[in-house]
Amino acid sequence: MAGPIKRIELKDGKVRYRFVIDVGRDPDTGKRKQVTHTFDTAKEAKAEYARIKHETDRGTYVRPNKITVGEFLDGWLASATRDVEKGTAANYRDALLPVHAKLGGRLLQGVTEPDIEGLVDWMLTEGRRRGGKPGTGLSVRSVRLTLGRLRTALNVAVRQQLVVRNVAQYVTIPRAAAKAAAEARAARSPWTQQEVKTFLAGIAGERLYAVCLLSLVGLRPAEVCGLRWSDVDFEAGTLAAGTNTRTLVDGQVEEKAAKTAAGKRGLPMPTAVATALKTFRTRQKAEKLEAGEAYQVTGYVLVDELGAPQRTDWFRRRTYELMAKVGVRKVRLYDARHACLTYLATVGVPDVVLAAWAGHADGGTLAKRVYVHPDIGHLRVAADHLDTGLFG
Repeated sequence: MAGPIKRIELKDGKVRYRFVIDVGRDPDTGKRKQVTHTFDTAKEAKAEYARIKHETDRGTYVRPNKITVGEFLDGWLASATRDVEKGTAANYRDALLPVHAKLGGRLLQGVTEPDIEGLVDWMLTEGRRRGGKPGTGLSVRSVRLTLGRLRTALNVAVRQQLVVRNVAQYVTIPRAAAKAAAEARAARSPWTQQEVKTFLAGIAGERLYAVCLLSLVGLRPAEVCGLRWSDVDFEAGTLAAGTNTRTLVDGQVEEKAAKTAAGKRGLPMPTAVATALKTFRTRQKAEKLEAGEAYQVTGYVLVDELGAPQRTDWFRRRTYELMAKVGVRKVRLYDARHACLTYLATVGVPDVVLAAWAGHADGGTLAKRVYVHPDIGHLRVAADHLDTGLFG
């Protein structure tokens, strides 16, 4: 047979059609790369040869390989998390755990768009596995995060010519699931002003009253847990939020400053907060005297009766216990933070000041970000509002 396709007669008399074709050069050695294909019919061989030739001419040819989804994702993670913080690396890895569980053993080149749609459906219904057994579904937010990480990883696979296209590119969350999640999010609201007052009145004599106030003035749980007495300036009436945070990464405490300059912020303390913190510090001194040598001097604001600093999960559990004791509606600690920011927004605190108080880099419109520079004086207005309204 003329041309690149050769007619091969086997020993048993059967006929096959074979071709060898160049598919580029090895990027490391520069040597020519070739592939060989054999088919039962000349028609199949001609079709495949034409396809490969067309793709190599366009630079889109992908050589067959036996890389699994799990193998590729492990390699991608190692590269993608080289220069990120430990917590960020853990988030990347955790986001892809469902992909490993469902598709990790599949050949990367064999995964299709329907497979990714099936992965999404599985995550929404039973992706939260417990002890290797099917569990409840993951949240829409978690599924979106997984899908986003997978898209990013597969873009690299396309660039490295391991797959022809990104099969996750156009897969979306089912509309019904997205709508239900949006409705649930809308139904979840922070405490009202009256609920804040009820909670604070109910825990006025509790040991954690001061640190609960810290959440209610807008500090994140990790900022509360990382706050040190050296960050509190009673004379100036300020506290340094975000200069140190305590977060959990793979079950271990990690301490670091806030990621952005905006996150590391000086906040004027409302009088109620300053008073509560002074009372708490006095209480800790008494606890230290009582404990004697068993007491740890760690310098943190949130410590137990023996001076040991506490984690965000401990803080969260104790706060929920106080909510139950008082009988107020249970909200997340982040929603307690939202109660403060919502209140400040509704009493007219400017967006740029509100963003500075919350530790957000985006202060509103471009004009505000460029021309308005909140300082401790501007933020004092927010502290006065908290004193007279939320805590008064």
